[in-house]
Parts: sequence; structure tokens; C-alpha cells
Amino acid sequence: MTGQEMAGDGESASGAVARWVTSLFAPQVLVIGLPPLVGLMADGWPGAAWGLVASALCGGIPALVILAGVRSGRLDSHHLVDRASRTVPLLVAVVAVVVALTLLILLGAPRLLVATVTAMLAALAVTVPITLRWKISFHAAVSAGTVVVLAHVLPAVPTLVAGALVVATVCWARVRLTHHTPAQVAAGTVTGAGTAWAALSAFGV
Repeated sequence: MTGQEMAGDGESASGAVARWVTSLFAPQVLVIGLPPLVGLMADGWPGAAWGLVASALCGGIPALVILAGVRSGRLDSHHLVDRASRTVPLLVAVVAVVVALTLLILLGAPRLLVATVTAMLAALAVTVPITLRWKISFHAAVSAGTVVVLAHVLPAVPTLVAGALVVATVCWARVRLTHHTPAQVAAGTVTGAGTAWAALSAFGV
């Protein structure tokens, strides 16, 4: 095997890893998975049930809209690689999160879960206007925000250390696949972590 062939194989392997990381830590996956865990840690199994409600609204509805768009050919993939195609799914996500947050507040859901959904809304409030003009990374934003939230319900130091490695890997994957530039994943990371921290601080949790 020639050096060029070995290099080609290496590139293919790294590309496969990047695609796997991108799918495993996709925003939809994290948004669906996070609320039940937060609810469970905040209020046991009743809290987990509240978390499932938040998951269905915040993650499930946007995921179904994106899936329908991909199947109809209106969207390129569930990762929304084309910035121009992001507007409708993101607006649906904003509405879904607002509805979820309203229900959680009115029906008395655990405070930490309300703060978590508020963090999701805050991240969307910042990233959606940006993405209309510049392709900020939602993968980076959601993964970074998830780490900040988890650090509030799990031992903080190991969670932040492990989470930083995960976020760095997600950022590498998005750049490796040429879906984002280093600046776009860096901006997403700062935005996701910053809005999550601000929302949790505002609720005093």
C-alpha cells in the first residue's frame, strides 16, 4: 500500500469517526435526553416524568419537523448543514420551547427543569438571529450548554472535565466534516455555555 493510499484510509477513518460523533451528539439527541435526567436528579421519578414532557415538546416536535423536511427533500439532512434551510425548523423549535416552558411553569414543574428549558430558550434567542447571517454551530452550542447544566446535577469538576473533552470532540467533528469553521464552533461553544450559565444563575440553582 502506498503512502497516499494509507493517508486516504486515515482520512476516511477520521471522517467516519466525525460523522459518528456528529450523530451521537446531535442537538436533537441532547435536547431529548437532557430533561428527563435533570428532572430525575431534581425530583426523582415525578421529575423524570416532567422531563419527558419537556423532551417531547423541546426535542421531539422539532425532530419530527426536520425528519419530514428531509424526507420531502426540503432539508439536506437532520443536521441542517445548509444555513438557508435552518429558518423554519428553528422557528418551530422556538415555539415548541416556549410552549414547554409555559406549561412547566404553570403546572409547577421542578425549578431546575424550568431553568434548563429556559437555558434552551436563551440559547435559541441568541443563536437563531446569528444563524440568519452566519452559520454558528448548534452542535457546539447545545453540547456546551448540556455540560453546564449537567455540572449542576452531577459532581461539577469531573463533569466539566469530561464535558470539555466531549465538546472539543464535537467541535473537531464539525470542522473535520467541513460543516463549520473553527470560529463557528468556538462561537457556538461560548454561546451555549454562556446562556446556560446565565439562565441557571438567574434561577439561583
